[in-house]
Amino acid sequence: MQKKQNILTFDKNNFNLFCNHLAKKDATISTIIKTHGIPPIYQRKPGFETLIHIILEQQVSLASAKAAFLKLKAKTGTITPSKLLALSDVDLRDCYFSRQKMVYARELANAILTRQINLKNYAEAPDETIRTSLTAIKGIGNWTADVYLMMCLQRPDLFPIGDIALVNSIKHEMQLPQQSTREDLLQIAENWKPYRTIASFIFWHAYIQRKGIRL
Repeated sequence: MQKKQNILTFDKNNFNLFCNHLAKKDATISTIIKTHGIPPIYQRKPGFETLIHIILEQQVSLASAKAAFLKLKAKTGTITPSKLLALSDVDLRDCYFSRQKMVYARELANAILTRQINLKNYAEAPDETIRTSLTAIKGIGNWTADVYLMMCLQRPDLFPIGDIALVNSIKHEMQLPQQSTREDLLQIAENWKPYRTIASFIFWHAYIQRKGIRL
């Protein structure tokens, strides 16, 4: 396993190994892999631009968020804190930003420009240090922090319990009652440690395949 000052990560060299390890421990995961194959490594470039994209994905479809992100990128080119703060409310509304997400994006941009956070330092920081840093910013909650840790920093043991698609996929694939609680799911996920990120990728993959979603 790759190490960054004792920070564990996953990559293309060990991802299949971790998937197969989970398949041996969990019959549902084994069935998903047999049916749909190994999932892709859902990977994004670390940085401000990607965090803005993840904020846009909060509580909307991936397609809607992508449309807003591409509109913003067409307006600014590379999306930087300074360029985003230079945009008016009208500019951001034209990029399909809700009023709330205008606030969240600007809060993030200001946090970076004032050095409240330094995204470059995250590569070698522990998961919980990163979570605490990110969630101190208005509009960034645990789900946004989880997705950044999983997809941008390749941390192997996150479980984004706030992700509706993931929760629905687990309930469907494991044939759980719809009234299964957050605590029920967290207990199930204990079996996937220390690779809960990879398990989440597998259940997302099953959901995407079942729904015929194009990414």
